[in-house]
Amino acid sequence: MDLSTARWLVSPDASPALAAAAAQPDPDSLAAATALRKLVTPEQAAAVLTQAALRRRARPKFGARADRLFFTPDGLEQATRSAVAARRASWFARAGADTVLDLGCGLGADALAFQDAGLTVVAVEKDPVTALLAQANLGHPVLVAQAQQVWPTLLVDHPDAGVFADPARRTGAGRTWRLEDLSPPWDFALDVLASGRPAALKLGPGVPHRVIPADAEASWVSDQGTVVECAVFAGPSASPGRRSAVVDGAELSGGETAASPPGAVGAYLYDPDGAVVRAGLVDDLALALGAWRVDAHTAYLSADVAVPTPFASAFAVSEVLPFDERILRGWVREHRIGTLEIKKRGLEVDPAALRKRLKPSGRAAATLVLTPTPVGARAVVCTRRGHLERPPLG
Repeated sequence: MDLSTARWLVSPDASPALAAAAAQPDPDSLAAATALRKLVTPEQAAAVLTQAALRRRARPKFGARADRLFFTPDGLEQATRSAVAARRASWFARAGADTVLDLGCGLGADALAFQDAGLTVVAVEKDPVTALLAQANLGHPVLVAQAQQVWPTLLVDHPDAGVFADPARRTGAGRTWRLEDLSPPWDFALDVLASGRPAALKLGPGVPHRVIPADAEASWVSDQGTVVECAVFAGPSASPGRRSAVVDGAELSGGETAASPPGAVGAYLYDPDGAVVRAGLVDDLALALGAWRVDAHTAYLSADVAVPTPFASAFAVSEVLPFDERILRGWVREHRIGTLEIKKRGLEVDPAALRKRLKPSGRAAATLVLTPTPVGARAVVCTRRGHLERPPLG
């Protein structure tokens, strides 16, 4: 989308076409394009139909607010989910910041959360089209500039402001997790953290622990089953060296618990959330659950007593079988398993290909968890219990 089309899109003149696009059953269809081209130019029709499609895709991240916001495909992909952005905004509020410099604001997802928390936002975005859409989303001007170029002036003009940066993680080849591909660059992100004021970075969840400054704290965040980011915080209110996992708002911290020797599979199996694994807190979770690892190098935990936790999916164990395809095929046939979920860690196996070879057929359902154990690879037959939000009866 070019700048002139973007200007039209966010103007009152586009409102009728946006409403017409939103009413289309399938904004990506030829019928929708034909209908909208009767109202506006082909370029404008494409723009409003793209918005209609993106707004529908954005609802899981933004809820009903998505229908009032403007998006680009790349911007929506990187935009922070509302619940996650709200948590970060509350950190800045607790840190005493009343203004936040949002350096590389994208479409303004985090800036909206800052505003919702009562904070003033000074937003900077280098791409003119994205900045224009962000301005419409936020309801106030966005500075079009390279963050690192205006950074020194902003620090002088706003001496008490907090600082937030969400470096773009895309290249011409698509999404990237490499630090050297970040824009603004990693050196600038480190300068943000070292600014001596409340500061935060949003990074990809695959960021190596070793590159996080020792005087910063880091949280790996999972939302609705997906690990979405690593949030790094620095400044007077940060806890140096602290590592945590945040799963749908619940927080587990630690990192100092020593690993206990692995043991046999017990009555329950736990599959820790990806945020717990990436934060390096599997052994801390094991301690909290009274559980143990079933293999020293994989994240599955086991216990004989079920403990409710938001930090892992739990499974009730019914059998433990050798990981032998002939044995498993016979078990599937004998128990008439037609719906078969296969999970695995630490083994070189393709669950989809294995499921096909096991030839499930029948009305029963089962879950197989494939894992190394101290006595060799095993297939754990179990029943999913979710997060055990309530202790099991009996």
